[in-house]
Amino acid sequence: MAETLWSPSAVRIEKSALRAFLDWLEIREGRPFDDHDALWAWSVEDLDRFWLSVVDYFGVAFSTAWTQVRTGDPMPRTRWFTGARLNWAQHLLRKGAPDAVALVCVQEGGHPAREITFGELRLAVAAAAGWLRRAGVRPGDRVAAYLPNTEHAAIACLATASVGAVWACCSPDFGAEGTIGRLAQLDPTVLIAADGYHWNGKDVDRSDVVARLRAELPTLRHFVHVPYVFDRPPPDGSTPWEELLARQEPPDFEQVEFSHPLWVLFSSGTTGLPKGLVHGHGGITLEGLKWSGLYAGLRPGERIFTYTSTGWALWNIQINALMQGASLVLYEGSPGYPAGAIWEVAARTGTQVMLLGAAVITATANAGISPRQQGLDLGRLRHLLVSGSALPSAGYLWVMEHVSADLRIDSTSGGTDISGSFVGANEYSPVRVGRIGGILAGVDCASWDENGEPVIDSVGDLVVTQPMPAMPVYLWNDPDGVRYTESYFETWPGVWRHGDWVTMHSDGSISVHGRSDATLNRQGVRLGSADFYDVLDTMPEISETLVVGLDLPDDGYWLGLFVVPAPGEAFDDLLKNKITATLRTRLTARHVPDEIVEAPAVPHTLTGKRLEVPIKKLLAGQPLEKVANIASVDDPDALRWYARFAADRFAADLSETAD
Repeated sequence: MAETLWSPSAVRIEKSALRAFLDWLEIREGRPFDDHDALWAWSVEDLDRFWLSVVDYFGVAFSTAWTQVRTGDPMPRTRWFTGARLNWAQHLLRKGAPDAVALVCVQEGGHPAREITFGELRLAVAAAAGWLRRAGVRPGDRVAAYLPNTEHAAIACLATASVGAVWACCSPDFGAEGTIGRLAQLDPTVLIAADGYHWNGKDVDRSDVVARLRAELPTLRHFVHVPYVFDRPPPDGSTPWEELLARQEPPDFEQVEFSHPLWVLFSSGTTGLPKGLVHGHGGITLEGLKWSGLYAGLRPGERIFTYTSTGWALWNIQINALMQGASLVLYEGSPGYPAGAIWEVAARTGTQVMLLGAAVITATANAGISPRQQGLDLGRLRHLLVSGSALPSAGYLWVMEHVSADLRIDSTSGGTDISGSFVGANEYSPVRVGRIGGILAGVDCASWDENGEPVIDSVGDLVVTQPMPAMPVYLWNDPDGVRYTESYFETWPGVWRHGDWVTMHSDGSISVHGRSDATLNRQGVRLGSADFYDVLDTMPEISETLVVGLDLPDDGYWLGLFVVPAPGEAFDDLLKNKITATLRTRLTARHVPDEIVEAPAVPHTLTGKRLEVPIKKLLAGQPLEKVANIASVDDPDALRWYARFAADRFAADLSETAD
């Protein structure tokens, strides 16, 4: 059993937004709902009625009535609330008093925050939507953006949705090739782009990338220039951002079909063109209401601070907090400038809920930062959501010691695919070291073995056996659904295979071990890469690690561990012996690698995920140009180093396999 660090008090549960929903649901259904377990069991037993309860409880504003909650078509062809029409942006702007704060905009370096009220946000969105309509943007047209995490992105996204157009945004830390590879697929008619962004105290100029975007997106009819970092005249042929907001317009929300495309989120694109995942207005409205209202538990006047870029799905998830009349804290810059900056921002803005990647917590801990010892007032913080990857066990302990001992740590897992989560904590679940709290309501997921049988307390494939409204409506440029089916439904037709190795524990908690396509299979036992990182990435001598397994001739197997030493640390036998002892003691003897290799860096996707699968393919002898799209890699030179290592280390072994 995992150690229990924290349990909710009866008073906290009774006052929670989730308990308020359950009380309402008991009256509606005429039966008790004693806790979240009862809610989840009912939600997957009567899936349609659960989602209808979300519609009714939060008052989803359908302008035309639905005829069927869900069609009988199997995934991925299931459609929800057929006949209904609505607008996602309308639901984000209907709550919040005119003088209540909607956006708190913070730039790195301790600059004073800029606050935008709900009244000001509504006016800005209506004005920008009016400009888009005058520019000829119609429902279904694509509006592309290249913006940092500022009010400009929130306003432009809401305006785009208001007119029924389709939003797609890349963060300006993406290079030209990676951005063009995404946005060019969509044939956008409008580009909204900033001149740069801030990072580690530097002003990063992106005017050259924006010029390339304008030149290489041939369908553009309009370019909107956002002068965010530099004081320069607007480029020729551009529309200044101020012009979008200059003409006051009444709010006008295009009423679209439930599955009408809202935005396109892109996969990492490490092995080719990124997949364009199309989510619908209705599905994101329902998922956003469920998440923000029942799991984040936000109420009017509360604040959520998400450390994210506009190119990460966390941005799309957190904006739904506006549905509850809550405020968004938008932070632009590096999380570590100065060291521990995000905790200072959370304290300064009086944040109740934080959402951030596990890597940010690990980096803060490794930097020796202690918000508590710094005297930061985080007394309002009640809920810490962690995404992107599993939070290491040491991360749980660090949060309790250095942030707050009375805090829900909520490690979640889901992703870009559904713009949300499959699993996470709830108001009833305790915090267990290294564990996710449980399955979320409306998600019928399980762990299956290779025979498609559910397994408990052992590793299996994460699958979803009933549809969810937030699943992609379709993939972009995939008219027959072939790529969609191959991506998620090829292994078990009609069942979503997510591609993660997980353990569903008998106590209801969950462990995520890493991607199943990066499986480590040693002596017939599957090992999860996340388990290695959990143990190793908190060692002060190590900056980062990457573990890869490779099949060799004659049933041989090579388990390799690449280690990037921390600055000033030596890569020597002492460190290698410590790594070996740590893995043997905290995991098992099977986790001890065959070889520990010093590496200059670990390459990642542009959203920060380690490139385990491409490097495994390099080691297996595949050429670099076939295993990875360099434009979607944060450090191409590091990836080239692994290609050279593979050629030098394994060329002879793999030629034997080929023979």
